[in-house]
Amino acid sequence: MESADNLRNKCTACFKQYNRMEHLVDHMRTSFHSVHEPTCGVCKKHCRSYESLREHLIGPLPKQECKSLFNIRGCRFCLAILDSPYALRVHQDRCQLSGVNYGILAHMANLGLRDGLTIDNGYSRGSQVVALACKTVGGGSDRSLDLCARVCIIDENENIIFHSYVKPPIPVTSYRYETTGIRPEHLRDALPLRQIQRRIQDFLCNGEPMWKIRSPKGGKARILVGHGLDHDLDKMQVEYPPVMIRDTAKYPPLMKTSKLSNSLKYLTQTYLGYDIQNGIQDPYEDCVATMRLYLRMRRQVHRRQDSLLASDPQNRNNFSSWRQGELERMSPEEMLAISRSDYYCWCLDSA
Repeated sequence: MESADNLRNKCTACFKQYNRMEHLVDHMRTSFHSVHEPTCGVCKKHCRSYESLREHLIGPLPKQECKSLFNIRGCRFCLAILDSPYALRVHQDRCQLSGVNYGILAHMANLGLRDGLTIDNGYSRGSQVVALACKTVGGGSDRSLDLCARVCIIDENENIIFHSYVKPPIPVTSYRYETTGIRPEHLRDALPLRQIQRRIQDFLCNGEPMWKIRSPKGGKARILVGHGLDHDLDKMQVEYPPVMIRDTAKYPPLMKTSKLSNSLKYLTQTYLGYDIQNGIQDPYEDCVATMRLYLRMRRQVHRRQDSLLASDPQNRNNFSSWRQGELERMSPEEMLAISRSDYYCWCLDSA
């Protein structure tokens, strides 16, 4: 049995133990534990990412009590613990998603342009969320220069808003057909990059000036979902503020334990339950996968807090060095109560 001193110096979130209370305070100062972290449904341990939680439950060295219960009542996709094996079966039928059924929409997209880009100046109800993906061909003498050659945008219901092939501003030296499916005839009469860039930029901003979108509340601007969006936006020469971007490659709960990005293929297989990017890769399929991942993360139910991020003015002094004595007199539970996340949790988009 743990002694009272050990319990007092034990982190309530991740269960790490320290010899001295000041060391626990230092840990809380840098860990940014919060209600938004993935949490074990059995022992309530906080983990930095879902990959860390997966290792805790079914990794090489799991916590045996948690592993035993998870094997009976745990969902291998969202890592939730259900009330019974029957409840688990019902839950997993909804939790495991099937691959994209392209149907008529995707067939029409593959024929060429599909253009539903409109500016509604925020008249639509609720936050507008769209997912974007592009495919690149090669340019330059060594074929390594990425050139945007196809782009797709969808809405929350997986409907195609925009699809187009793109004529790059410089000659293509490799069509990368094995993965892109793009041939010279697709780009011969395609819209030029500059024209597409301007239309997508206007669509995302939705009538808002860029200076206003850079504020924490983007107003009428659309939330943009994708994977590796820095690359996609750069190749399309589109500028968009980070505050309005939801990137599955950079979202801490979806990253590796090493804090590196996971591939979209891995995330889709692990958290949605189906395979993508086999053979020729379609940007529509990528859009659907990122939108589904975003919606799964957004639907997480977390306890509300008055102030959201560790960087908020209310929180900057929570673990300041001048409060050291006061912090050392707090219980681990009290310190966790004033601790805040260092990333924006997507569940807040549904608030």
